[in-house]
Amino acid sequence: MKYSIAALLIITSIYAVGQSITISPKNVEKHVTFLASDELKGRGTGTKDEQKAAQYIAAFFQELGLQPKGTQGFEQPFKANRDTVHVLDARNVVGYLDNGADRTIVIGAHYDHLGEGYQRGSLDANAKGKIHNGADDNASGVAGVLELARYYAKNGVKEKHNFLFICFSAEELGLLGSKYYANNPTIDLAKVNFMLNFDMIGRFDPAKPITIGGWGTSPTWGQVIPPVMEREKMAFKIDSSGAGASDHTSFYTKKIPVLFYFTGVHSDYHRPSDDIALINFAGEAQILNAVTSTINALDKLPGRLEYRETAMPMARNANFKVTMGLLLDYSFNGPGIKVDGVSKNRPGEAAGIKGGDLILRLGNYTLNTIYDYMGALGKYEKGQTVEAEVQRGTEKLELKITF
Repeated sequence: MKYSIAALLIITSIYAVGQSITISPKNVEKHVTFLASDELKGRGTGTKDEQKAAQYIAAFFQELGLQPKGTQGFEQPFKANRDTVHVLDARNVVGYLDNGADRTIVIGAHYDHLGEGYQRGSLDANAKGKIHNGADDNASGVAGVLELARYYAKNGVKEKHNFLFICFSAEELGLLGSKYYANNPTIDLAKVNFMLNFDMIGRFDPAKPITIGGWGTSPTWGQVIPPVMEREKMAFKIDSSGAGASDHTSFYTKKIPVLFYFTGVHSDYHRPSDDIALINFAGEAQILNAVTSTINALDKLPGRLEYRETAMPMARNANFKVTMGLLLDYSFNGPGIKVDGVSKNRPGEAAGIKGGDLILRLGNYTLNTIYDYMGALGKYEKGQTVEAEVQRGTEKLELKITF
């Protein structure tokens, strides 16, 4: 059968649009394969190898026609404290799709990882010198942001929201990049309707539910998401908290509703074995297509989403028997741990701990880092009472914590 040139152009156009409205495993694989390659040596914060990842992300945003929304083009440089001595030059990468709307959706993921094992966080017994490729954590999440950017930039639809796509640095050092952006935004955060965060979405197992965090931050999630997941035949479980060990926390503290997609902890977490071959590209594409259906449903709703405060954060990589219900400042470099907020009806609030407090000691354990705090929590049982030494301004307090 012969077609006229005009007809062929129409068919090609329809095909291109059809391709743009579905996120494919092949595209996800392309991004993860580059970001988690040995060439990038684990994307350690502030390294030249992490900068290569930043350049890749910025080039992709530019190719899509997004507006640069960093402070230097697509990049937003900032100083990241690795510890009390080392200060690193880090950068967020930010692109903006301007639909001329009154409201904006933020879609983010962190692109840094543990490099060659010299920075803190590796769970490998002999980490130094080993490349931690971070395919799941978090090349998978970055691939999600990039493909959602492609979808909304190329789908031929002008949504009722603008979109801010942002890839954060220094998450592994304590959510530093997202916290820096939230405190130094390049758009008006008052116009942000909600934020979606993707951190470790590459290990989807159809036999297991994925976790959707931030469920309690808006009643709208419970109205919109279940029908979408039912249509996609995807099981999910919820975590109500708006805070946790990933970048949505930085937006939740600004009273913005958040969602956090996460396919679960595994034995390769923070180890050199978190590699490309273990990523379920088809599964990730399925998750992202469900996300587009969710966003598209939310885009049709009138008005802004209602924000709600939530309870205790989810601990990703620890099974604590007790909790204090604290939201911590992960960027604080001790001594002590700094409290950003306190959940209602939890041991911390009952003891009188307040936002801004420094907790210097918990029971017999001196707290210099967040890891000291996590280690101390693991030692206690429900019902126990311990004494906490707290610095509040110039005053030192002794408060009793009952778990």
